[in-house]
Amino acid sequence: MRKLFKKLLFLFILLSFTDVQAKFDIKARTVILQDFLSGKILYEKDADRIIFPASMTKIMTTIIAFDLLKKDEISLDDKFIVSENAWRLSEAGYSSMFIMIGDEISVENLLKGIIVSSGNDACIALAEGIAGSEEEFSILMNEKAQEIGMNNTNFSNSSGINSPDNVSTVRDILIMSNYLIKNYPEYYKYFKETEFTWDRTGGDPIKQGNRNPLLYKNIGADGIKTGYLAYEKYSLASSIKRNGRRLIAVASGFNTKNDRSKQSLKLLTWGLTKFETIRIAEKNKPFTQIDIWQGKKKHINAYVEEDIYETIPKAKKKYIKVKVIYDGPISAPIQKNEVVAKLNIFFKNENIGTYDLLASENVKRQNIFSRLLTSINYLIWGDV
Repeated sequence: MRKLFKKLLFLFILLSFTDVQAKFDIKARTVILQDFLSGKILYEKDADRIIFPASMTKIMTTIIAFDLLKKDEISLDDKFIVSENAWRLSEAGYSSMFIMIGDEISVENLLKGIIVSSGNDACIALAEGIAGSEEEFSILMNEKAQEIGMNNTNFSNSSGINSPDNVSTVRDILIMSNYLIKNYPEYYKYFKETEFTWDRTGGDPIKQGNRNPLLYKNIGADGIKTGYLAYEKYSLASSIKRNGRRLIAVASGFNTKNDRSKQSLKLLTWGLTKFETIRIAEKNKPFTQIDIWQGKKKHINAYVEEDIYETIPKAKKKYIKVKVIYDGPISAPIQKNEVVAKLNIFFKNENIGTYDLLASENVKRQNIFSRLLTSINYLIWGDV
């Protein structure tokens, strides 16, 4: 009986240590946290639950505009005329930029009105200016969502106001946020602006602050978008960059504004303090040498196409092991950029990633006489 008690006590202590991470919790219905460089999901809670994304919808609205800006199909100085349809939202009690019918507003000011002021009226003005109607603009939004892998999302409007058909998940919002930050760094800067002043027609200028509470804390936050609907409660897609690391978090279903701020800060701080991200390989730089059989060179450098990062628990770097695997020596000829080996990454003996290693140059085959000498040399000395 005493031995059984000791075994149970030992098991309890062991589980207490290993379950520390599992006991971490964020007070929201659905949550996800990702390291930007490695892509590793550090925490998730019901991340595929369908939500109403509210104003986080506006992230996709800006992506459509950023796409057109990058293609030079529109410019920041282009002006769109405000319709009655757009103006009505500024009069209906929704978050607004407070634009007026007939105003001619630049794309840049509309983007600031959307991102900083969370203006639903600015969303419609931008959508109509780009696509002719909000309905047509929604088609562009959904096409883009499918293109980038937001498989559980449907956009029915440009602002995220109440609609049973405007749905997503925090995982999809994370995909969208990641895409925005990675592909539009020159425009992502708007998301960290803390205020925007609109010199409106027929009244005094209106200065509004960014609704993202993390921007006002000295933690390295630089985006991205809040949301609120009565049913969904409070939501936030957020990003923080510190000491070369970036984390992106999305959560929905906070009960209060205060919960949204405190719990989001708790989540991001946890991700920074409990994990570290290390670079395994640098893109387009020699990573290892590969032996060549019967080639005009005996060795070539091999490289990876993209930077490879891994995120692991703090102080666990010693458990990372890297192995280069190939059936070598590789027979010539070899073409530049040909896959010549695999890079396997292990953490505590578990394979956590496999990547192609590519040849850095062409290698021609030896002539028949040289190949014969190489074969004889190998048979006698075992040297390639």
